[in-house]
Amino acid sequence: MTAIGFVGLGAMGSRIVGRLLEDNTLYGTNRTASRASELIRRGMVWRGTPREVAEAAAVIFSMVTDDAALEAITSGPDGILAGLAPGTIYVDMSTVGPQASRELAQRVRALGASMLDTPVSGSVTAAEAGTLAIMASGPEDAFRTVEPLLRRLGRTVTYAGPNGQALLLKLAINISLAAQMLAFSEGVLLAERGGIDPVLAAAVMTGSAIGSPMLQARAPLMLNLPDQAWFDVQLMHKDIHLALEAARQLSVAVPSAAVADGMLAKAEELGYARRDIAAFFEVLARMAGASGATAQPARSGMLTVGTAGSTP
Repeated sequence: MTAIGFVGLGAMGSRIVGRLLEDNTLYGTNRTASRASELIRRGMVWRGTPREVAEAAAVIFSMVTDDAALEAITSGPDGILAGLAPGTIYVDMSTVGPQASRELAQRVRALGASMLDTPVSGSVTAAEAGTLAIMASGPEDAFRTVEPLLRRLGRTVTYAGPNGQALLLKLAINISLAAQMLAFSEGVLLAERGGIDPVLAAAVMTGSAIGSPMLQARAPLMLNLPDQAWFDVQLMHKDIHLALEAARQLSVAVPSAAVADGMLAKAEELGYARRDIAAFFEVLARMAGASGATAQPARSGMLTVGTAGSTP
């Protein structure tokens, strides 16, 4: 039995904790304590601060939204770093800037501990099912130690090299996620405005060569946008900003990321910040001037393709 700590019990983190609770003692904390009630009922031991979580555990996980949130939970007298003991392993699953993560890893090493960045690709349902795609980078011996825990969470677990490399891979994936969702939405809207049933158009397109698992899973969300996002516009916009910054540092042209950045900004402007990235379809329809079926918030037709929850 391993003593595990987890900081950040949001939509993804809480599902991951649910899988780690089995056969382990798990200490957790979150900025909003109310989110922990169900996990406490299931056996998680509450701790008041990230430092207390780190002091109690041999392996400490965290999952927060951005660089600022990561700094907030790791630094200061109540932060994770203040509670890290030599020999412990810190596993951050957040999607943050690779350089910020590398700098944090240096601070962890100075304390005699090890840090891995292990961003994930997958939705809330994938986190519940343990079918995430997990990328890990950092000291390989630390990775091998925690690999059994990661394999409880992910269908695929890939070691990517030194600190920051896994995060760069995650940003590369998310460029494609945004671009695919945008292009697919454009195509379905084009078909609909030409008189083709959008349910039919989406089914044909996802059954064609372009039908990636992500598009197959999200097509029903695009046609009937849910209130609960799998991966919301605001978080995707943050990731695209990180990708653009990484591309700038590496002198790489990323024109599709730049286009996605503009469309995500437009989606936020129109009030879709907390809606799933499948909202691209509604955003494009509003930009074009809603008419016909696109003026409706929901579809009467049903589209059944793929397996929901396979990707974010």
